[in-house]
Amino acid sequence: MSAPRIHRSRFSDLDLRTLHDLLRLRVDVFVVEQECAYPEVDGLDTAPDTWHLWIGDDEVVAYLRILAGPRIGRVATSRPHRGRGLASALVEEALRLVGDSPVTLEAQSPLTRWYERFGFRQVGPEYVEDGIPHVPMRRG
Repeated sequence: MSAPRIHRSRFSDLDLRTLHDLLRLRVDVFVVEQECAYPEVDGLDTAPDTWHLWIGDDEVVAYLRILAGPRIGRVATSRPHRGRGLASALVEEALRLVGDSPVTLEAQSPLTRWYERFGFRQVGPEYVEDGIPHVPMRRG
């Protein structure tokens, strides 16, 4: 299997179709599938230092964003495309982009071991957000 093509953009450079598809994937995964009623469009997407990374040409199938800090968030893969290493490819690309800078994220607790594969370590106690246990993690 060839490496997936990863797209990267600032908000101002996203075309409307891609923006729609990125937001739709996030809503499908975090709001609908995980049953978390919260404002997914949070204003952070438009920050000038936010990067949007995604996989998919005709259809966005995996996504993450990098916020100031740097901080990784909104890691999501559409259900039919899970188990193919797409999220791993995005995390690896995000870490390549931030370089040696320490980077943080708020992991859903069941995924802490998965994030540990990339060098992240838990740096605080578990907490519940939107009914889902999370842990703060840091790399570097």
